[in-house]
Amino acid sequence: MDLGTMSVYTALIDDAGLFPPTSLHMDEALARNRRDLEHGCSVLTNRFLCPGSRLDRLRSMAFRPRRIGLILDTREVPAFDDLPVDFVEAALPADTTVEQLVQKLGLPAHVRLFVEVAPRRMAIDVPDGVGLKVRCGGATGESFPAVEHLATFIRFCVEHDVPFKATAGLHHAVRHFDPTLGVDRHGFLNLLLAVCEAVEGRDPVPVLRSTDVGNLVRLARTVQEDTAKRARRLLVSYGSCSTSAPIEDLRALGLIEEDSR
Repeated sequence: MDLGTMSVYTALIDDAGLFPPTSLHMDEALARNRRDLEHGCSVLTNRFLCPGSRLDRLRSMAFRPRRIGLILDTREVPAFDDLPVDFVEAALPADTTVEQLVQKLGLPAHVRLFVEVAPRRMAIDVPDGVGLKVRCGGATGESFPAVEHLATFIRFCVEHDVPFKATAGLHHAVRHFDPTLGVDRHGFLNLLLAVCEAVEGRDPVPVLRSTDVGNLVRLARTVQEDTAKRARRLLVSYGSCSTSAPIEDLRALGLIEEDSR
C-alpha cells in the first residue's frame, strides 16, 4: 500500500461546513452532511463539527449526523449524552496545563479530547488518551503558522506519539499563494506527507514548503505501508469547510479514483 491507495485517505476530512469561510446555515450544513453520507465517499469521516453553543439548534433539526465533533466555544461543556459525540476540541487557556484542562472538562471515557495549542510552543505534557489540535490558517495572514512552527508541532507529535487534528486554512491539497491574504496557504497533502517524513526521521520542513505538485505526487506514491499507517494514526483528521474541494483535488492529482464517491 502507498499513499495512492484509498485506505490512506480514508476518514481524513471532517465536515466543518458551519465554520468560515463557508459558514453554512445549520439546515444547509446538515443537508450537505446527509448528501455526503448517502454518497458514501470514504475520504470523508462524515463527522459533523459543531460549536457547543449551537448544539440546541442541532437538536431541533430533523436530521442528526452519524458522528459529531464538539467544538467547545463556551465556558462549560454542554450536555451531549443524547448525541453521537466522539471528539471534543478545546483551546488551552493561558496558565493552564493540559492535565488541568482534562480534569476540568471531565469528559466521558469514550470521548477523546483534542487540545488546541500554538504550534511554536510545544514544551507541554500530554496525558495518555488526549490529542492535540493545530490551527493551520484563518481569516488573516497572521493566522497561518510559519512552516518551521508547524514542523515543530509535527515533530513533537511524532516523537511523543501524540495523535492530532488540524483545522483551518487547508483548503487545497498543495501549498499555494493566496493573493487576498498575501500569504502561502498550507496544503493538506503537504501536511500528510510532512508527517510521513517525520515518521521516517526526516525534516518535514521541505515538504511543508513545497509547491512542486509533481514531486509531491511522486512522494505520495512511494511512502511505505508502515509509514503511511503510523502517519494516519497520528494525523487523525482535519476539518474542511468544503467536503467537495479536497476530493476534487485528490482526483485531479490522480491519488484517488474518479468513481470513489
